[in-house]
Amino acid sequence: MFDFERKRVGIALLAALGAWGCGDGDRAVGTVEFTERSREAANGGDAAHLEWLRANYDKSEHMVPMRDGTELYSIVYTPRFATDPVPVMLFRTPYSIAPYEPGEYRNPLGPSAEFDRAGYVFVFQDVRGKFRSQGDFEVIRPLATKPKGPTTVDESTDNYDAIEWALANVEGHNDKVGQWGISYPGWQTVMGMVDAHPALAASSPQASPSDMFIGDDWHHNGAFRVMYAFSWLARNARRRDAPTDVRPGGFDYGTNSGYAFFLEAGSAANIDALYFHGDVPAWNDFIEHDTYDEYWQRQNALPHLRKIDHPILNVAGWFDTEDFYGPMSIYRAIEAGNPGTENTLAAGPWLHGGWSRMLGDHLGCIEFADRTSVTFQRDVQLPFFEHHLRGAGDWTAPEAFVFETGTNVWRTHDRWPPANIEQAPLYLAGNGALSFASAGPPGGSDSYTSDPDDPVPFSAEERTTLGHLWKVEDQRFASARPDVLVYQSPPLREDLTIAGPILADIFVSTTGTDSDWIVKVIDVYPDDAPDSPFCDVPMGGYQMHLAGEIMRGRFRNSLEHPEAMVPGEVTPIHIDLRDRYHTFKAGHRIMVHVQSSWFPAYDRNTQQFVDTYRATPDQYITAEQTVYRGADHPSRVTFGVVR
Repeated sequence: MFDFERKRVGIALLAALGAWGCGDGDRAVGTVEFTERSREAANGGDAAHLEWLRANYDKSEHMVPMRDGTELYSIVYTPRFATDPVPVMLFRTPYSIAPYEPGEYRNPLGPSAEFDRAGYVFVFQDVRGKFRSQGDFEVIRPLATKPKGPTTVDESTDNYDAIEWALANVEGHNDKVGQWGISYPGWQTVMGMVDAHPALAASSPQASPSDMFIGDDWHHNGAFRVMYAFSWLARNARRRDAPTDVRPGGFDYGTNSGYAFFLEAGSAANIDALYFHGDVPAWNDFIEHDTYDEYWQRQNALPHLRKIDHPILNVAGWFDTEDFYGPMSIYRAIEAGNPGTENTLAAGPWLHGGWSRMLGDHLGCIEFADRTSVTFQRDVQLPFFEHHLRGAGDWTAPEAFVFETGTNVWRTHDRWPPANIEQAPLYLAGNGALSFASAGPPGGSDSYTSDPDDPVPFSAEERTTLGHLWKVEDQRFASARPDVLVYQSPPLREDLTIAGPILADIFVSTTGTDSDWIVKVIDVYPDDAPDSPFCDVPMGGYQMHLAGEIMRGRFRNSLEHPEAMVPGEVTPIHIDLRDRYHTFKAGHRIMVHVQSSWFPAYDRNTQQFVDTYRATPDQYITAEQTVYRGADHPSRVTFGVVR
């Protein structure tokens, strides 16, 4: 059923020929807003579908007891038109299962409207401590240690008890249960896969975090994602006195500039005194646990992903700004720990959760020539559940169903990364060049000044929240800064396709005792590239952010045991920029940025080996940063090149 375009893509490993300009600093960016209405439209959930749901599904509300006696509020939608027993689809969330009113319906009920038409029993549940459910909410509640007592609870046991209740109390089911969720509900899905209920026959964790210190919402390689953590916790993790229907509103920043807001706030510890006043316990927990200690290790889902014997559909977005490490690492952990288990990876050119709500065929200025969310919903998600929950359809599980950006085609592979790749280092060279040919003569270096009072912004947009577009945003605003090193290839003579992890190895020194190191890979469009119909940014010379990642210098050798950097000492820094599947088209250039701040997506490094979370203004110091290159210190980015 996966009859997608397949074609051979030629490659050329080209030596750089000299220095090329960086372009100007155009600060305009394409923007896009996603509302609840657009989500419904993307899933077919328009007003007509809502009326159809009311006419064809019954809704009931229940307080479901867990094994410790705590009751969790649940809503069940049952199809009136079913003539045979139907599967159960479970969705557990901290974000509210509203609407709560008896005559009001979610729209759509399932992952897409096609599920509603096919006929399922849908069970929705407010997780422990949220909205109408009893109990206390804990952000990323860790699994309880084993052996568990008869009344010991965690998200795995709550998931089990929810399924047990549904099988015993909901009529018309066929004894098979599926579950899905995006982001935090995706993590709830992962927890349900651990010590799973025997009736659980299919799970689809989508954009789930796996490790909040290594690569998901709160930190990347120990660097604190202050902007996102602030907005999420302010909205979702405040104390509550009693169950409630009320969804909290967003935080009023009093400004349009998150850059100015967080710069003025100073270090992270100031946030509680300034804005939270003890009302957001998790914020203070983060500050207390500033290394990869037991607090963070217990939240790590990956060690628990063993003895999983039901089919899994993992979903990731190449341009997810929140949880990309999570789904990719979950896929790999299941693959490694559960041989023989059906374990499919689906990855497309999506923002966070975009496979459920992206209406069109583009993200920001970048066009993909396919309504990728519709393709995924129609050809992967629905057939996966239909096959495993009721034996319908002709589903043949691919190992990897992945979208190749640049050429804009879907492909299937029997493994990920594909087998036919060759590791190809792209070296930083003199005069701002890049070279596949050699590391160049020894002794080269480039330097810049990193000033925490003037950090490199993560986006050209003036905004207070992280948003969804900076992972494909035009980087000309950053290339124009003196504190960003820019390296660029000549125009490619042939298409160059890369797949799998992008790995950066750079040799650096600093005049401080700590520093952040950020490496970005950028696809530079030709000067005569046609403009996009989706934004007003000139596409000639557009610098598309393709991949980027940060390493906090103190964690370069160990996340558990940080070490100061030695001033002036050449130090190797390894950074996994994570997976991509992309073709740099002929005529495009490859660009690499190296910088030491990415604010306020990440908090500022003091550039001293001090407590960054509690740093005082005088502890933020300017540092001279040097990146070394050449045969003695071959700084490079390594691609998996498709042969």
